[in-house]
Amino acid sequence: MQFRNFKMVDYVVYGRGAFNQVDEIIAPHRKGDFPMIFFLDHFFEGKPLASRVPLRGKDKIVFVDVTYEPKTTQVDAIAAELKAAFGEVSGIVGIGGGSTLDLAKAVALMMKNPGSSADYQGWDLVKQAGVYKVGIPTLSGTGAEVSRTTVLTGPTRKLGMNSDFTPFDQIVLDPELTKDAPANQRFYTGMDCYIHCIESLEGTFLNEFSKSYGEKALELCRKVFVEKNTWDEECDDQLMMASYAGGMSIAYSQVGVAHAVSYGLSYLLGTKHGIGNCIVMNHLEEYYPAGVKEFKHMVAKNNIDIPVGICANLSEEQFDAMINVSLGMKPLWENALGKDWEQIMTREKLRALYNKL
Repeated sequence: MQFRNFKMVDYVVYGRGAFNQVDEIIAPHRKGDFPMIFFLDHFFEGKPLASRVPLRGKDKIVFVDVTYEPKTTQVDAIAAELKAAFGEVSGIVGIGGGSTLDLAKAVALMMKNPGSSADYQGWDLVKQAGVYKVGIPTLSGTGAEVSRTTVLTGPTRKLGMNSDFTPFDQIVLDPELTKDAPANQRFYTGMDCYIHCIESLEGTFLNEFSKSYGEKALELCRKVFVEKNTWDEECDDQLMMASYAGGMSIAYSQVGVAHAVSYGLSYLLGTKHGIGNCIVMNHLEEYYPAGVKEFKHMVAKNNIDIPVGICANLSEEQFDAMINVSLGMKPLWENALGKDWEQIMTREKLRALYNKL
């Protein structure tokens, strides 16, 4: 049997106020007068966090628009701009939600790898380490801070740059940074973590490594979204660690049906990842009965509206495009349904599922 020898984040700092140590943490990684480039979610433009970014010399803040999830064209354009402006950079620091972190990872890789980021969508296609990269989440749930992928929408598919060169060199987990997150956004990313765990814990790839992390992440999600009645600092602390543990859980297993189907939505309609997972999870009783029941309870308890009818007016051509993207996620389907998944999840069955959304 071949065991996966997977790469993890090199350094982790956790704690309230940890953001104040960023200057000290990145100092040894500065190369001459080449700048550190800080990608900051455009949500923080004009907000106090922007003024706390420790700029030195030629350092630059790039406010990134993550209204839509990162595209290969966006990654290539930013990498080209940075190369033209500076030649080289000391590193990339991503500060924001999952999309900002994925963008930071992807651009860091493309500073050192030739061609387009679309050339590297898939498993283990990246051949060279990128520049030094740091991830600082301001939302909790996606697990992007620990994953070995950076999910991108390319010209023909939505697929990550999955490689040992993709994980961050350093992450800074400071729960204080998540305190002003909008309630619905917090819920959607939190549910991304919850759904990761359900898919991982009920998947055919499950082992004690992923089970240990997945069970802990699930326990923390339940504390936050089931047991608590008001949001407090402890919720921010717990959800940040749920995100980390949930990301670690899928590092040695895989996600499943909800993620595979939501990739199609995201590719065609630009549906944000967390919302997409929730839209799909609402209809997956056949695959995760207990998980869907609890998910619906959390939706009701937290007064969240899950969009419906988003596929109502699509053409057959558009349905086909979504189905093609979704069925391309082979490891996800195999984890969810086993080696014979292609006999179970036919195009017709997947079309019927998209119809419900």
